[in-house]
Amino acid sequence: MRTFTHGHVQQLDQISAGLLAGLAGQVPGLLAGGREDDGMVFIDVDDTIRAVHGYQKQAAGFGYSRVRGLNVQLATACTPTSAPVVCRARLRRGNIASHKGSPRLLAQAITTTRAAGAKGRVLVRADSAYYLRAFLATAVRHDAWFSVTARMNPAVVGAITAIDEDAWTPIVYPNAVFDAQVGAWVSDAQVAEVPFTAFTSLPKAQQITCRLVVRRVRRQQPRTSDGSVQGELFADWRHHAFVTNSTLTTVEADERHRDHAIIEQVIAELKDGPLAHLPSGNYAANAAWVGFAALSFNLARAASIAAAMATARWATLRRRIITIPARLATTGRRLVMHLPTHWPWAPAWAALWDAATGPPPATT
Repeated sequence: MRTFTHGHVQQLDQISAGLLAGLAGQVPGLLAGGREDDGMVFIDVDDTIRAVHGYQKQAAGFGYSRVRGLNVQLATACTPTSAPVVCRARLRRGNIASHKGSPRLLAQAITTTRAAGAKGRVLVRADSAYYLRAFLATAVRHDAWFSVTARMNPAVVGAITAIDEDAWTPIVYPNAVFDAQVGAWVSDAQVAEVPFTAFTSLPKAQQITCRLVVRRVRRQQPRTSDGSVQGELFADWRHHAFVTNSTLTTVEADERHRDHAIIEQVIAELKDGPLAHLPSGNYAANAAWVGFAALSFNLARAASIAAAMATARWATLRRRIITIPARLATTGRRLVMHLPTHWPWAPAWAALWDAATGPPPATT
């Protein structure tokens, strides 16, 4: 891979996108629930810092995490009933802003997802680092909904302040969530929404009209003597706002937005696997390594679905299906594979073998 150039990496990215489309045709469950006209597919965009060591790593730098490394930006696609796959992934220098190049990445991710058979509504989700006009406009241009965390700028704060107290709707989380800032488990909250126009500092033609959905959680710490908490505007509640152009209800829009955290699981699995280290000091070689990591992740995800282990993580799949102590024997010009005796995952492996060697499923 040290002979790879930037052009080779771009070609590998195209191959990975084509492979995802082919896998979706071979294993329809890869985007189950999103291949129907009334289905929904979620595209999540995020980035992470992969720490590197040594002084010869090209483009390494200190990013927002204050760790010297390289930045990996990726987009994943999933549905309410299927695990995520990697649509696009790219390596960037370590001290780059999170949102740099995200509009182009999003456009490629939507195109790849459509090519993989997604016919339903596409909902793009991202955190506040991607709260920029070009990113939202890309989603709108590709006929997709967006759900992006809003930065607490004066316009957003003013809109939250104007929400009437009677407009808040109580919600209860299915499972309590630990809030590190408060140091307690959060089990309930309230949501409300107001019409909102984003990026009003830009010309009117570039402004985006949408909804501002706000979730507030009551603070656990006691008030200070002056009736506020460290002089903050919102003393009793902590507010989390995001903008969206979807037609989902307020409660459902908040629920779908919080599911954006699923991309963190993909990042964790990649870091536990091929991205445990970037092997070369050459930037193009490491970029190709990231491309192969995305390709292999999608192969493993398709294998897990074919083996009826759709919820298995990558490490589980390697342990149960891939790294098995089998033995090949030759007899009568045939190859015979001897699998372990009393192996509990034999049916799953057999299902994977039949899916890989049998005829492709009929297409409609």
